[in-house]
Amino acid sequence: MDRWKAWLIGWIGFFVIGIIGRTMRWQSVGDSYLDEIYKSGNRAIFTFWHGRIFPATYYWRNRGIVVMTSMNRDGESIAQCIQRFGYGAARGSSSRGGFKALAQMARDIRHGRDTAFTIDGPRGPRYIAKQGPVLLAMKTGAAIFCFHISMKRKIQLKSWDEFQIPLPFTRAIVLKAAPIWVPHDAPEAHLRDLHLQMQDTLDDLRKRGDSWW
Repeated sequence: MDRWKAWLIGWIGFFVIGIIGRTMRWQSVGDSYLDEIYKSGNRAIFTFWHGRIFPATYYWRNRGIVVMTSMNRDGESIAQCIQRFGYGAARGSSSRGGFKALAQMARDIRHGRDTAFTIDGPRGPRYIAKQGPVLLAMKTGAAIFCFHISMKRKIQLKSWDEFQIPLPFTRAIVLKAAPIWVPHDAPEAHLRDLHLQMQDTLDDLRKRGDSWW
């Protein structure tokens, strides 16, 4: 029964995101940063806040990005939805199956795929970045690529992540930050500094994006 519900929710999400996403008017700032990563011969670890899953799913569709999704029922529904938009799913989270999912994502990066984290998921705390991207970047040489999407007209739910649903035909700004590189031999103190840099970058993007309108 749970798998059937996840299948149904996944299809509903696919149709709703697809219909609304096609009507949105997108503006982007910082495209050169992602180009910089690819020109270096490396892959990107996309990093963003959980509450922006809706617009991010549509904006980055059909790139083969592998996303860490939790192993609970919500994670199954999300996996069912995003796979229809051309994403891969590595099942795990900070609380369950995380190392297995990181190992899969490392393999995917080595096979030429990008990966992604909803960095304060699956249950928060809201806007507090976990360390998964830093560990994965150190292991693989891929760059942490932070971004944030802010919409002019949206519905904000009273959920732990302040989940946002764009209204049809709204304008949206996608802010992209310079890559964060993690040396493979970085000592623990440097890893903590890079984790803090990632947190500060995501905070800055959110503040700039949400004050854009």
